[in-house]
Amino acid sequence: MKLPVYSRAGQETGRTVELDEAVFGVEPNDHVIWLDVRSIQAAARQGTHKTKERAEVSYSTRKLFRQKGTGGARRGSRKSPLLRKGGTVFGPKPHEYNVRVNRKTKQLARRSALAHKLREDVVRIIEDLQIDAPKTREMVALLSGNGYADRKVLLLTAAHDETVYRSGRNLPKLSILPATTASTVDLLGAQAILLTEGAIEALTNALRPAEKATGLVNSEETVAETAVEPKAPRSAAPTRGKKAAAAAAAAAAVAEEAPVAEEAPVAEIPAVADEAATEAPVAEPAAPEATDEVAADDTAADETVATDEAATDTAAAEPTTDEAVSDEDATDDETPAA
Repeated sequence: MKLPVYSRAGQETGRTVELDEAVFGVEPNDHVIWLDVRSIQAAARQGTHKTKERAEVSYSTRKLFRQKGTGGARRGSRKSPLLRKGGTVFGPKPHEYNVRVNRKTKQLARRSALAHKLREDVVRIIEDLQIDAPKTREMVALLSGNGYADRKVLLLTAAHDETVYRSGRNLPKLSILPATTASTVDLLGAQAILLTEGAIEALTNALRPAEKATGLVNSEETVAETAVEPKAPRSAAPTRGKKAAAAAAAAAAVAEEAPVAEEAPVAEIPAVADEAATEAPVAEPAAPEATDEVAADDTAADETVATDEAATDTAAAEPTTDEAVSDEDATDDETPAA
């Protein structure tokens, strides 16, 4: 699809712009447009509505009249919803009205809105705007030259341009937005759309759908490359009864089907290693080092032996009582009688 490029005065420049069919040439989807518009309008709601309930109304809690015998309703206090200025039953409460819409859905909605405007022939491409200073008459001349002076116009630029924005912010029927931030509501609400040449590229990059993956060739090589090795069965939790028997049978079947891994051949040990091991001298075990406890035990044993020997010598030196008595008797016998 090609569209001519116009100047700010509304004259053709002789140049054309090629529009991407994937963005500007799609079949409009009205349901997707409705979803996006509903999401945008719901997000714009403040949701601050609130009414006072029975417990929030400031009145006395006394009982106005007796329970029975009056023929009237049995309301208990002045806060009753039956009375004027009483509490509200199931009144509105503050909450959000956000409706979530996917990113691709929003893109399709904007593409569909642009397709509707292109079918209505209200989209015009103009050359890039270069304004040195903010001047409202520059924007008035632009709208008048293109025949949109009395229509609601949406001007889309490649990026935010402060000079262009300030030049047209005083015009009530003109809206100036960057191309990437214009929503579906902005596109549908405009009676005419002016696109700068730079905005075409920015809008195409923002709304171009993602490329779909190409299909795989059904060949043996492709299947072999994409084949996934089966995972080993996980060890199931212990079961009882019929389940345990079934699990054991399944495990046995899997074990039978699984290929038995061949044992790796044992490498032969060269004879040189045996000879070296035979010739190597056997290291003698090192003598245990004497510890302080062993030395202390030896010292105690020597002291005990010395004590026993001293006791033996003392006993040999001292005569016994029997020997002493025998000596006395012998002395008496030897003394002559008077």
